[in-house]
Amino acid sequence: MPGRLLRGLWQRWGRYKYRFVPWIALNLSHNPRTLRYVPEESKDKVISDEDVLGTLLKVFQALFLNDFNKQSEILTMLPESVKSKYQDLLAVEHQGVKLLENRHQEQSTFKPEEILYKTLGFSVAQATSSLISAGKGVFVTKGLVPKGAVVSMYPGTVYQKYEPIFFQSIGNPFIFRCLDGVLIDGNDKGISKVVYRSCNGRDRLGPLKMSDSTWLTSEIHNPLAVGQYVNNCSNDRAANVCYQEFDVPAVFPIELKQYLPNIAYSYDKQR
Repeated sequence: MPGRLLRGLWQRWGRYKYRFVPWIALNLSHNPRTLRYVPEESKDKVISDEDVLGTLLKVFQALFLNDFNKQSEILTMLPESVKSKYQDLLAVEHQGVKLLENRHQEQSTFKPEEILYKTLGFSVAQATSSLISAGKGVFVTKGLVPKGAVVSMYPGTVYQKYEPIFFQSIGNPFIFRCLDGVLIDGNDKGISKVVYRSCNGRDRLGPLKMSDSTWLTSEIHNPLAVGQYVNNCSNDRAANVCYQEFDVPAVFPIELKQYLPNIAYSYDKQR
């Protein structure tokens, strides 16, 4: 029994030590691969913000069209020009069959990961990590990822530097700190899950969802919302992805916000 307890504590320490500042400071020189020098915030870009936005719009639009039969309430609140745009896209995709006018006709739907593969040429998913004591990881399950592609998003509640996050942070390995000090809580369990669901319901405008909460479940609608499970590199394996910060513009299509896996903790701090 004591041996099992010690092994459990040792495994917990193995996962937690990478967030323990004194241990990080003492071990930086032992693992130079974990260091990424960023001279200033403006230069922390692997690809442009325009390319990131273009990828998100492409994937989200494909998800919206795939789930079109369930979007009737949202469509009633959109301008005619936007409805016409989706009608034209559906006409092309379904070879002239305009489902906007023929809603009684059954539409073949695909799983979100299949839509991701059809749109970007690859799909990703959570699975047990190949790193010892690393828990879950994210793997390419189908296709090939080209260099510079957006492969995932870091979901969670977004906290400004002055907002309370103490209780959510206890034993939480999924808090990500941005360059400007903003924190993203990507934990899909416990109090973090409750806070996100609460903020998600708070910001909803009738049928219009301002964010996606399905990443908290096993039925994820946005297949990119697995970024919190991407593991860091190790001495044996170099990193093949890196984080890049991106602010969603205010003009982001309101009908596609249902796929954004982030929500601001404070109502007046949308970013």
